Amino acid sequence: MKIRPAESEDLDAIKALLVESELPVADVNAALVMDFLVAEDAGGKIVGSVGLERFGNHALLRSLAVSSTTRGSGLGRSLMAHAEGTARSCGISQLWLLTTTAADFFRRGDYAAANRNTAPDELQASTQFSLLCPATAVCMKKEL
Repeated sequence: MKIRPAESEDLDAIKALLVESELPVADVNAALVMDFLVAEDAGGKIVGSVGLERFGNHALLRSLAVSSTTRGSGLGRSLMAHAEGTARSCGISQLWLLTTTAADFFRRGDYAAANRNTAPDELQASTQFSLLCPATAVCMKKEL
């Protein structure tokens, strides 16, 4: 698998992958995708994605998705590690996320449960926090 920065031409493929994974797509647009990474298979098909939505020295880790045909291969962990490396190189000190289905996956990556109300105000005002992810989503964070 090749992991690379997303390009605006990847938008439709990323959205299709997110829909397949039952993740929100309402706010995913060409500008947001510029802070995404994608994974391509040997044929150049996008089979994974992860995004950072930056808010100063904090960021929301979002849209981590792996195609159903690629799950279980370790690609999710690789995408998460690449996103964390990108975040560190941009001076981000905390990553936050919301999940309804993958809390155990993120715990194995050293993310800890956090009270949603303790997230920085900018993150709480984001579309993910305020509109798209239900109140029942698990909030997690990781210090970088």
